[in-house]
Amino acid sequence: MKDAGRKQGTLSPCAACKLLRRRCAQDCVFAPYFPADEPHKFASVHKVFGASNVNKMLQELAEYQRSDAVSSMVYEANARVRDPVYGCVGAISSLQQQVDVLRTQLALAEAEVVQMRMSQVSSSSHQPKPVPAPSNSSSQNLSPPRRLAMATTNSLFSMDMVVDHPNMGESLWSC
Repeated sequence: MKDAGRKQGTLSPCAACKLLRRRCAQDCVFAPYFPADEPHKFASVHKVFGASNVNKMLQELAEYQRSDAVSSMVYEANARVRDPVYGCVGAISSLQQQVDVLRTQLALAEAEVVQMRMSQVSSSSHQPKPVPAPSNSSSQNLSPPRRLAMATTNSLFSMDMVVDHPNMGESLWSC
């Protein structure tokens, strides 16, 4: 396997071996994941986890899992350096709070749209339009007020998404 940080004939040590000031062997477990041109990756991982622990973790994993493990360790180490108390849990918590706020805003906007539709329907049709009775016999047995309620309900929920309201954009997105 050719390593990106190694040149023909001479061995350029990977970032891990360079930081640890040791000779980089041909079968170095760090070399494929910590190239010489990205020393900051291993520096933060080494600071948080320690080289010995990273070596053990990589040795215990199958080769196809190592790249993902290194990416996770680098992310966690960088988050831990930025926020020593919470690390990536703080970032996840912050993002979850943003999702909750956005869900609340979406629910409010959807409720406002429903309210606008209802007011538009009630203002545009003071008199419900007669709807022809369905052909099945069960609806013909209903009383006239019940038939009217069914017709009004069907027309409310089959309405198009178009709302002709000039200030709709302002009120939907303000908090």
